[in-house]
Amino acid sequence: MKINAPLVIKALTGFIREETRKAGFNRVILGLSGGLDSTVCLYLAVRALGPGKVLALIMPYRDFEAEGVAQAERVARRLKVKFRKIDISPQIEAYFSRYPTDNVVLKGNKMARERMSILYDFSAREKALILGTSNKTELLIGYGTIHGDMACGLNPMGDLYKTQVRELGRHLKVPEKILTRKPTAGLWPGQTDEREIGLSYEELDQILYHLVDLRLAPKEVIKAGFQAKKVRRILELIKRSEFKRRMPPIAKISSRTVGHDFLYPYDWDK
Repeated sequence: MKINAPLVIKALTGFIREETRKAGFNRVILGLSGGLDSTVCLYLAVRALGPGKVLALIMPYRDFEAEGVAQAERVARRLKVKFRKIDISPQIEAYFSRYPTDNVVLKGNKMARERMSILYDFSAREKALILGTSNKTELLIGYGTIHGDMACGLNPMGDLYKTQVRELGRHLKVPEKILTRKPTAGLWPGQTDEREIGLSYEELDQILYHLVDLRLAPKEVIKAGFQAKKVRRILELIKRSEFKRRMPPIAKISSRTVGHDFLYPYDWDK
């Protein structure tokens, strides 16, 4: 689980530069929440491209996560990154006034998709590629909104577990307040990721690492000292969220089918 932070930073900044260029962009845009993942991603983007080629959108709902919003503004100013603050409350409240629900998860998903809709609009306006901020932990257990915060044009964070993102943040000198804040998606007052998942990120990442990276069978992970109930629950989360990690299946009819046997290489015309 220990990472070589300087080497990871070099790899990820190179990845951002190269893949942004290959996609036909020279600028990037991302949603900035004041949380660990989006802040680390911003630091990497600035290192890769320079502050003038990075745009951050801060998209609060009501006064939820006011501290996160304040942190996001401070970080953007500290890194000299252009940012916009866009309140999503009017459109969210207009929708739920017509289609009301008491389900906080439904409301949270709608908020996540509204933020991504705005990001894609500004991506087109600013001709900037969207950077994703979902980490490996979230992707593996499906802790994210499909077509919401999981959508992006490029994800430099997706092969780092949450605890590794924190380690990287320390090396990048991310503000201590952000490093030590309880992770939250800010979807309702008082919501925290760990309370919702039911495990600390430290324990969750260790179990995922044994299951995924070490390829141990569940019974071997349990034998290694992890609670059987937690291992089985995490395995079930991985299985149930597979649809979020793949493109929608396409029925194969022709000799070359998108996603099956036709993948356009960047250097095809060279």
